[in-house]
This record gives sequence, C-alpha cells and structure tokens, in this order.
Amino acid sequence: MQRRSLTPRANWQAAVEELGLIWHSDADGPYWDESACYAFSMAEIETIEAATEEVHRLYHAAGERIANDAGLLSLCGIPASYHEVVRTAWQRQVPALDYGRFDFAWDGTGEPKLLEFNCDTPTAMLETSIVQWYWKEELFSAADQLNSLHEALIARWQAIAPALPGRRVWFTHFGDAAHEDTITTTYMRDLAAQAGLETRAVLIDQIGIDAAGRILDQEDYLISALFKLYPWEWLAAEDFGERVLPRLLETVWLEPVWKMMWSNKAVLAVLWDLFPGHPNLLPASFDPAKMSGDYVAKPVLAREGANIEIVSNGQVIASSTGDYSQANMVFQERYPLRDFGAGYPVLGSWAVGGSAAGLGIREDGLITGNRARFIPHLIDL
Repeated sequence: MQRRSLTPRANWQAAVEELGLIWHSDADGPYWDESACYAFSMAEIETIEAATEEVHRLYHAAGERIANDAGLLSLCGIPASYHEVVRTAWQRQVPALDYGRFDFAWDGTGEPKLLEFNCDTPTAMLETSIVQWYWKEELFSAADQLNSLHEALIARWQAIAPALPGRRVWFTHFGDAAHEDTITTTYMRDLAAQAGLETRAVLIDQIGIDAAGRILDQEDYLISALFKLYPWEWLAAEDFGERVLPRLLETVWLEPVWKMMWSNKAVLAVLWDLFPGHPNLLPASFDPAKMSGDYVAKPVLAREGANIEIVSNGQVIASSTGDYSQANMVFQERYPLRDFGAGYPVLGSWAVGGSAAGLGIREDGLITGNRARFIPHLIDL
C-alpha cells in the first residue's frame, strides 16, 4: 500500500463535472484530489475484499441478535414505536438493495479494522464507481482498480425489480447545500433506469399522506416503492414517521426500515460482544471503563464525523463539533492510523448483496469529517 504524488490533469475540474461531480471543490480546496493516488497489490485488494464480505456476514448475525432484543433495539437509537416494524421487516426479508460502505482503518499490514458501516444513506458513491474509474482509464489504463460498484448496483436493481409493484420506483432525498445528495440520488435513479425500471422523482417535502395513511407524491400518485437518501432516524423522529407507521410495510422502502439496526454505532458494541477478538473488529463497549487503552468516543447516531472525541492516555487529543446528541455513546478502541504524508486514509469498501464491489479512499486528520478529500486508487504493485 503506497501513496504516490501526482500532477493533476490541467482540466480536471471540467472532467469530473462532466461525470456529475459538481461538488469537487470548496473554499478550502479540492474534495476530489488527484494530486495523489493510493496503489495496492492484488493481494492487498483481496485482503480488503475478504474483510468486507466477512464483516457483512457478521452484521447479519448482529441483525438477528438485535431484532429479537427490545433493549438492543433501543440502544441502537430505534424508537419503541418502530421496534415491531423493524423486527417484522427483518424477519420477512423485505426487498433491499443491501448496499453500503464499510469504513476500514488499515495501513497494509495485519487485518483491516472496521470503523463503522454507512448503509442507510451512504455517499461518495459516484466518485467511487465512476469518477475514479474514468481518471484511471485516462491516465493509467494498464492498471486495475477495485471497482465493480456500477455494475453490481444495476444487477441488484434487476434482482429486486420483480418485487417492485409495476417495476416502478420513486426517488427522494434531502436537499443539501452542496447538492451531494441530489447527485447521488440522481445517479442511483439512473442505475435503476438502466436496470429496466420506471423511475420518478419527488422532493422529500413533497411527499404527502392520504386519509388512509398511505404515502403520495406531488401529483397524488400512490408511492409503491421509494428510494430515499434520507436517514431513517430522522424520519422516525418526525410526525410524518409516526403517521405512516401503521401502513409502513405496505410500501417498498429502499433501504428498508431494518437498516436502522445497522446504521448506528451501537452495533459496534454488539458485534464485539458476539465476536470478541475477531480480526476485523476493534473492541467496542457502551462503558468507557472497559477500554484498556486509547479509544474513540462516538455518538450512537451521528454522521460525517460529528461529535467525536479521541482519547489517548486519558486526554482528549482530537474532537469534532456537531449537532448530534452525546447522551448515548459507544467507545471503540483507537486504531493507530498511519499518515502516508498528507493525512490519514480511511478505506471505504463498498458491498452490494454481501459481495465486495468497490473502494473509495478519503483522507483527513485524525477524525474523518465532511471536509475529507477523496483520493483515487490503483492496483499495480
């Protein structure tokens, strides 16, 4: 595993914009950063793939444990009113894309260690599947890349299409200022269309409820299947989330409501309890006193590296601000991230249907936040 310095293409901004990556820079500099790349051997890539598929298997075991334990459902930040629909959706194996991004800490030695799983509203998808692939093809066509995400998602849409009424699906998202959610949702809609589905768009605030409690789009059409880039924990906390609850399972939600069991940090402690000493896991607990050395304190429900503290030798050495509650925390052993020269890389390994499908790398300080840079990768060692 190496970090190589490169000279960015003269027209790189136009090149990535043409592929849809319009949030490539901000006032602090580039988000898409092709002034460097990471290079891996095939053996290293196979290690990442194996870790991804193994941890996905562990999450299924954790889902079984959590779904049957009201206390764990609550520890995962799931409101009591949602326990039954989460449990039922899990037991029925309702349709799911079953995709997400495992964030691993790894320096190329030993085993990759899981930091968290982004599986309800994962982003950095377009840059992983499309932008870095075209970058590679233009500059390093002889090299390979861990990158079948585009094809894997199309195949997954095709696999679940028979379960979507009329082979039709609506797409909605939260309107973020950077338009990242807009482009991510648009890209996912395009993938579904390539899979042969009829697609429709609806803004999140245009979704309504009829007298029977069913969800409708802006033209009062019944929404039978909905892809949402909008967190379940936000929806469940809203009046809308309570009003749709009695008939929630009549709609195909992508991703399904059971993803609430996986898209939180409490599951890290459940995993360690189920599989203590597993080579791809870091010790994690709800009790900081059980941490024998340096650790990272994470809110059960938080995003983009917010409200995190890193504690070393009893002292906070790095922290991040944010608007998330720190009333419920998980404590995870700190992995000694390696600075390859310009920051600490976190490996975002994508899985679709339980199979490894792509790798996206972000660099930042000790805490990987929404200002992290995306660095492309190659397989050529």
